Amino acid sequence: MSRMFKIRVSVPEDHAERLMDAIDAHMEPVYPGYTRTFSMIRSEGTWVPEEGSKPFIGKLNEAVRVEELVLEFAVYEKDLREVLRAIKKEHPYEEPGVDVIEMIPWKTLL
Repeated sequence: MSRMFKIRVSVPEDHAERLMDAIDAHMEPVYPGYTRTFSMIRSEGTWVPEEGSKPFIGKLNEAVRVEELVLEFAVYEKDLREVLRAIKKEHPYEEPGVDVIEMIPWKTLL
């Protein structure tokens, strides 16, 4: 069986649909009979843009708080690079928060 990864990425709520479409277009479905399979968790992100940054939201040296969705999804290793490129291209943030976690598909443990 192919290696799999769990991806977590935070995105402003009004950009989530476009990002999910872009990700889904670059990966083989993981769950037979289903496409565009994501979990969405409401979250609040915060940061302070510093000199040299080009923030999508916020002003230099001022704390920002934004309602976001954390998208979680599984991806096969063969699709991982293309999915990460799609995130980089479509995500509105200059530096999106992306976690890549190797996972064990639960059915392999049965």
